[in-house]
Amino acid sequence: MIRKFLMYSLMQKFLPVLSWLPEYKKENLSKDFFAGITIGIMLIPQGMAYALLAGLPPIYGLYAGMVTLTVYTILGTSRQLSIGPVAMDSLILANGLAGLAVAGTNEYIALAVLLAMMVGLLQLSMGFFRLGFLVNFISNPVISGFSSAAAIIIAFSQLKHLLGITVEGEKVHEIIINIFRNIEQTHFLTFGLGIFSLVLLFGSRYLSNKIPSGLLTIIVSILLVYFFHLDESGVKILMEVPSGLPPFEIPDINKSDMLTLLPLALTLAFVSFMESIASAKTIQMKHKDYEVVPNQELIALGASNLATSFFKGMPVAGSFTRSALNNDSGAKTGLSSFISALVLLIVLLFFTSGLYYLPYTVLAAIIIYAVAKLVNIRLAAKLWKSSRKDFIVFMATGLATLFIDIEAGITTGVLISLGLLIHGASYPHIAELGRIPTTRIFRNIERFQNLERYDSILIVRFDAQLFFANAHTLLEFVEAKIRQRPSIKHVILEASAINGLDATAVDMLIDINNDLKSRGIELYMVNVKGMVRDVLESNGLIHERSTQYYFLNTHDAVSYILGSEFKDFTEYVLQTNIKSE
Repeated sequence: MIRKFLMYSLMQKFLPVLSWLPEYKKENLSKDFFAGITIGIMLIPQGMAYALLAGLPPIYGLYAGMVTLTVYTILGTSRQLSIGPVAMDSLILANGLAGLAVAGTNEYIALAVLLAMMVGLLQLSMGFFRLGFLVNFISNPVISGFSSAAAIIIAFSQLKHLLGITVEGEKVHEIIINIFRNIEQTHFLTFGLGIFSLVLLFGSRYLSNKIPSGLLTIIVSILLVYFFHLDESGVKILMEVPSGLPPFEIPDINKSDMLTLLPLALTLAFVSFMESIASAKTIQMKHKDYEVVPNQELIALGASNLATSFFKGMPVAGSFTRSALNNDSGAKTGLSSFISALVLLIVLLFFTSGLYYLPYTVLAAIIIYAVAKLVNIRLAAKLWKSSRKDFIVFMATGLATLFIDIEAGITTGVLISLGLLIHGASYPHIAELGRIPTTRIFRNIERFQNLERYDSILIVRFDAQLFFANAHTLLEFVEAKIRQRPSIKHVILEASAINGLDATAVDMLIDINNDLKSRGIELYMVNVKGMVRDVLESNGLIHERSTQYYFLNTHDAVSYILGSEFKDFTEYVLQTNIKSE
C-alpha cells in the first residue's frame, strides 16, 4: 500500500495532470470548456500572425498551438497558462534566421523546425538538472526593457504589410529610413484595410473584453475581400492554406546547422522560459490550490517545443495575454488548454479553406495590436522616480535591443544588472547612529534630526553581509570618522544586518580590533546573529575579547560604556552573556 502511494506521488510529480484529473469536479467543466473555447478562438488569429512574424507560413502557428497545448496539459504545473506562439519569440526567431535563409523558403522552415527541437532539448536538460533558478538573474527592468524594445521592433517590422510596400532592414532606424524612401509606393487600399482592422481591434477592447476581437476582425476582413474582390485590386491574401493535420517528421539534423543555431537556441530557451514562468507565477498568485514548480515548467515547456518540432511547429512559450484571459474566463484546470487544442484541431480539419481570402495587412494589424501593450512607458517613469539604477538597466536593455540586436539587449541588461549587484555588494550602506532623545532607539544621523551623539562613542551600522568584497568599506568608514573626531574612545558595531562572514571579513575585524586597541579605542558588537557569533567564536575573536563587548542591543552597550545602567560588570554579564539569534 505504501509502495503504491509512493509510486503514485512520484507519478504526480512528473505528470502534474494526475494532481487534478482523477479528482476533477463536475462544476468546473463548464468553466474550463468556455475558457478553452475562448482561448482557442483567440489563438487562431494570433497563431497565424506570429508565424507570419517569424517568417513562416501562417498555418505553422496553428500546428504549434495544437501540439503544445496538448503536451502542456499533461506536463505543466500551471492550470491557467496558455502556451503557443508568442510575439517576442517569433521576433527572435526571425532576426536569428534572417542571415541564414530567406523567410518562407523550405530551407528557412527546416531551420525553424530544427531550432524548436534544440530549444526543447535545452529546456528539458535545464529542467532535469534543476536550473530553473537561473531565471532569477534576469530582473524585471531587464524583462520590461527588452519587452518594450521588442514590441517596438515588432510593430515597425509589420508596417510593410500594413502599407503594402517592400521594406528592407531589421533594425528600427533602418526600417524607418526605408519606409520614407518607399512611401510613395503605399498601396492605399491595403493601408486602409489595415487601419480599419486596427480600429476594429482597439474598439472591440473598449466595448467589451469578451468580444473575440481578433477572430471578428479576421471574419470581417475575409468577407470584405471576398465580396468586393479586393485581392483583384492588389490586396495580398494568404490564398491556399493546407488543410488537415501536419505529418509526423523528425527534423533534418545537421551538425553544422546545430552549431550555428546554438546561440539562438540558448537565447530562445531562456527567454521563452522567462516569459512562461513570469506569466504562470503571476496568475498562480490568485489561486491557492496548486503550486507552480519552475523546474517542472522547464520540462513541460521543453517537451512542448520538442513535440512541436515533429509536427512542423515553431518555438513556443507561455503567453501572458492569453493566460490572463484564460484565467478571467474561468479556467480552473489544464482541461481548458486541451479544449483550446481541440478548437485548433477542428479548424485544421474543416475550416482552413475559409482562410483563403485573409489579407496579410490584417495579420499585421493583429500583431501590432497584440504588442502595443508591451511598451511599458509607465514603468520607465516609475523607475526614474524610484530607482535610477533600475532605470539605467531598463534603458540600456531597451536601447541595445533596438539598435544592436536582441541577444545583445538581453546580454547587456543581465551584465549591467550583475554589475550593479556586485557594486552594491562591494559598497553597501553604512550609517552612523544616534539616539532619539528620551528613548532607547538609535537611528541614522543623516535621516533624523536632533539625535543625541556621544563625543567618545562612535555607533556604526553595517547594512549588508560582510565579506571579502566589502570588508574594506567598514574599515575605511571607521577610520574616516576617527580622523574627524579624535575624541572617540569606543566604537560600537551594530551588526543586525550582518548575516554572514567569510575569512576575509573575520581577519578584517581582528585587524580593526587590534588597530583600535593599540590606539586605546575599544570595539563593541551589538545585535550579533547566532550564526555570525559562531563564526567569530570558531576564529577566536570572541575568545580573544571579553564577553562584555558583545551586547543584545545598542542601548545596553552605550549604557555599559557610560556606566549608567549596571552596578558592576558581573551583573551585566549575567543578563547578556547569551547568544543572540
